[in-house]
Amino acid sequence: MNTSDGIKIPFKEKVAYGFGDFASSMFWKLFSMFLLFFYTDIFGISAAAVGTMFLVTRIWDAINDPMMGVICDRTETRWGKFRPYLLFGAVPFAVIGIITFSTPDLSPSGKLVYAYVTYTLMMMIYTVVNVPYSSLMGVMTNDPQERTSLASFRFVGAFSGGILVTATATYLVEYFGGKENPAQGYQWTVGVYAVLAALFFLFTFAGTKERLKPAGVKRSSLKDDLKDISKNGPWFIMLAAGISILIFNSLRDGSILYYFKYFIKDRSLEIFGARYNFTQAELASAYMTLWLATNIIGVILAKPVSSLIGKKKTFMYAALLSALLSVLLYFLQPDQLIAIFLLNILIGISAGIVLPLIWSMYADIADYSEWKNGRRATGLIFSSSSMSQKFGWTLGGALTGWLLALFGFQANIEQTSESLLGIRLIISVIAGGGALLAALFIFFYPLSEDFMKKIETELEQKRNNNEETI
Repeated sequence: MNTSDGIKIPFKEKVAYGFGDFASSMFWKLFSMFLLFFYTDIFGISAAAVGTMFLVTRIWDAINDPMMGVICDRTETRWGKFRPYLLFGAVPFAVIGIITFSTPDLSPSGKLVYAYVTYTLMMMIYTVVNVPYSSLMGVMTNDPQERTSLASFRFVGAFSGGILVTATATYLVEYFGGKENPAQGYQWTVGVYAVLAALFFLFTFAGTKERLKPAGVKRSSLKDDLKDISKNGPWFIMLAAGISILIFNSLRDGSILYYFKYFIKDRSLEIFGARYNFTQAELASAYMTLWLATNIIGVILAKPVSSLIGKKKTFMYAALLSALLSVLLYFLQPDQLIAIFLLNILIGISAGIVLPLIWSMYADIADYSEWKNGRRATGLIFSSSSMSQKFGWTLGGALTGWLLALFGFQANIEQTSESLLGIRLIISVIAGGGALLAALFIFFYPLSEDFMKKIETELEQKRNNNEETI
């Protein structure tokens, strides 16, 4: 439906869009929360080697995101520019996901080569599906508030998919493999998630529409697109902020299993006068699930809060709060479980507010680029957001592995005081530094709500004039 305020999206289409990130985020959480642990404690690769592998493979993965964006911008099919990749990428995504979490009997060097190859393939197919999916929001509506709403639905889906994984993965691994064969448990568990992901990608393809066409008649070349983006100041600021916030998330996600296995350990907790015993795996699962569940609260708060004070201020204040609360976590001891989980709730809410704003602000940046240059490069702009995710994830994942090695971590043994210090710093102070950097970068972001209203009005006039000439 079109109104003077922009294109409104039906509720069921927003839900369909959200299911796309439900699918992606099941695997995103597998990668960010479980994969490093899987490689070190299940597959038997050293933490330092995994850290280096993450850096090498994810740098390539981050670089090919803009390449995929350029391809999307030049795709013309009866289904649109972006939706076809959800249709044809769903099954390969599922198959390669299962292979990535398989553990063939190889030599130590063979295991590392296998990890490099399968993980690279996984990240490439993730790009083939996720970059078009991310870009899709930019052509579904021209209404900035509807984009924030779509982004919120997206991240409700994302965190719901993540919660499914964090709430069930440790239990499914034990169900399918038992304590004797966790490798088989991981493979079968990922198989369940892979089938669900393929089905949800197909649901998103069937339930969404591409509506927006470029306002002008210019056909842009790759050289033009790169020239435009090189002069796009808001794009550079959001790129830096996005990388920083993903470093924060990646360091937290990648260290949780280590934090509970080696620092918190099995604990008993008194609840309403009764004492309950919890294994470290159960506590880690509850912590991860609560982290993502409270992220959803933050995602829901993003639209009303940003409507009151603006996207920039909402982003900046939420990132600052995440940094402060993360530092406080460092001072808590294993027997302070209630305080540890309470801080987790507060960090989850503040961090959740930031994430939908990133995507909504990238949609604004795409409009700004079209308004300024007369050419629209939605795929390239949104792929840069995916690229910032990958770079942040790359640096965070590599840093986690390297820092564990630097502090003397050895898998499946009692940790030294130095290695325990490293685990505690990674999940708290060092992670908080990433959130602080994001707040500093976003301080310089120039696209205000009033400026975006002016841009949307002028672009809509251009689109209407273009339709009349046709």
